[in-house]
Amino acid sequence: MRPARPAALAILAVTALFVSSCGSGGGAETSGAAGGASGGDGAVDYPHPVENCGEGVTFDQAPERVVLLETAPVTILDGLGVLNRAVARAGDFPAEYYDDDLNERIDGIDSLSEDLDASGHLAISQEAVVAQSPDLVLGQPDGVDRGSLASAGSNLLIQEVYCPDSAMNATYETLYDEIGTYGEIFDRGEAADELVAQLRERVDAVADRSQGEDRTAAVLYPTVGGGTTYAYGNRSMAQPQLEMAGFENVYDDVDERVFDVQIEDLVDRDPDVLILLYQGEAEGVEQAVTELPGAETITAVRNGDIHTQLFNFTEPATPLAVDGLERISERFQGD
Repeated sequence: MRPARPAALAILAVTALFVSSCGSGGGAETSGAAGGASGGDGAVDYPHPVENCGEGVTFDQAPERVVLLETAPVTILDGLGVLNRAVARAGDFPAEYYDDDLNERIDGIDSLSEDLDASGHLAISQEAVVAQSPDLVLGQPDGVDRGSLASAGSNLLIQEVYCPDSAMNATYETLYDEIGTYGEIFDRGEAADELVAQLRERVDAVADRSQGEDRTAAVLYPTVGGGTTYAYGNRSMAQPQLEMAGFENVYDDVDERVFDVQIEDLVDRDPDVLILLYQGEAEGVEQAVTELPGAETITAVRNGDIHTQLFNFTEPATPLAVDGLERISERFQGD
């Protein structure tokens, strides 16, 4: 879960990085999507620069050894036919996100750690990442530093909606641009264009079905067992997801991706629908909101118009956010 995105905590000594960079990991079987483990369209000249979170990242060649430090990029890599280049992964990869074939291939990727803290953040050492000798690391949990990885020969990319201090308002174009960037990096432009076309068609289909909706909604990440409840503003993928599903985000006036919300404010804004995000188990997620003092007066709670879904079905900008959009549409369309 990424309700907050603190900066990386520690820059490890470069010497230690190089000492630990001699390890290797096993990759998954070749993806069933376009392409194999090497080669590409031949349309990209290397070295190839891209920009990520305002920083230049240069690829001397298409990445061959990828380490996944978050679940979200899996469906992009699979759509481009390069998931077989993932040599290691860390974190929780819920089976509900993927079909049986993709789950089997994910299971074939070496797991470095499945340790998550109470807020859902991955706990892993930078040495464990560098030991895989990656040329691309996707995701940046605390303690993993872009500069130190670069010194060890590893590029790091973060999903654009997670960039610190980002002023970007997310849209589904954010997703299409993200796929285009990956297509450039791996020289899979044709596969990227095909994937974007398929996703556009699905998003447009939901938007067409949702015309005429005039209800409001809020997307929340409640803390089970008590604690902070987070809400998503106009810089999160929750914003375009609600818009495409025909809802007005009650927090569309908040220029943040995610922020703490008090029950009094939620009651005052009185959304017609609640979308609740979670990681791990769904048990207790709905009760974490409905049992807050005064929650029974919220229209969504009173009418039972509450939908829970795993976090990556809304954030960040990946094909899973299209799956999540369709789930929301199926839940509320025609109500």
